[in-house]
Amino acid sequence: MSKIISIHSFRGGTGKSNVTANLAALLATFGYRVGIVDTDIQSPGIHVLFGFDEQKMKYSLNDYLWGRCSVENTAYDVTSLLQSKAKASSRIFLIPSSIKAKDITKVLRDGLDFGLLNDGFQELINVLKLDYLLIDTHPGLNEETLLSIAISDILLIILRPDKQDFQGTAVTVEVARKLEVPKMFLLINKALPALDFEALHQQVEQIYNASVVGILPLSEEMVQLASSDIFCLLYPEHPFSHVMLKVAQTIK
Repeated sequence: MSKIISIHSFRGGTGKSNVTANLAALLATFGYRVGIVDTDIQSPGIHVLFGFDEQKMKYSLNDYLWGRCSVENTAYDVTSLLQSKAKASSRIFLIPSSIKAKDITKVLRDGLDFGLLNDGFQELINVLKLDYLLIDTHPGLNEETLLSIAISDILLIILRPDKQDFQGTAVTVEVARKLEVPKMFLLINKALPALDFEALHQQVEQIYNASVVGILPLSEEMVQLASSDIFCLLYPEHPFSHVMLKVAQTIK
């Protein structure tokens, strides 16, 4: 039975795309077939972590939504990034959004067909025989984000130990409960190592009455990597990678 997982944050800059890419890679190392859809169409970015640029994108999610191709034409097999960590059944498919200025402007001007987007999610699951479809959402709450949350089996909310993030996350949690998402987890990112992680864990669970699946430390190595690769594959023994492995095991 395939699962749809939306990875969301109320504000930008939480490390959502990094978390999504690393989660996808770890699930694939378990032998699963994983798809990643970048629905942050107004400011796409997850493709960078997979070494993608404009020249490699013959088709993007935008092309599917505008009737220029089938949704399977927008999926790129990036399993080779796993190298020796791949199993025979491991697959990662990336469905990027266009990074062309004219395409982003068209989305902002004309909007999207949300029914078609939902159909595309289901078709990707069927055609690519996915075990997991990960949706990298647009920060905040807009129509495509609400659609993604509504059809999700699991919602993973990323937040930083920051008052603005705390306030925005409260809104997201409330909306997710109204939409009756089957499972919801919180993941705290960019926590200073000097913080009391156990106390922070308890505090956040009490605030939202929701499970905190992990706390990711602010990492100098992550900053230096600058979204140029998949962190967990390069630094499997790093504390960040240990937490992400726990997240992947919990979600699967």
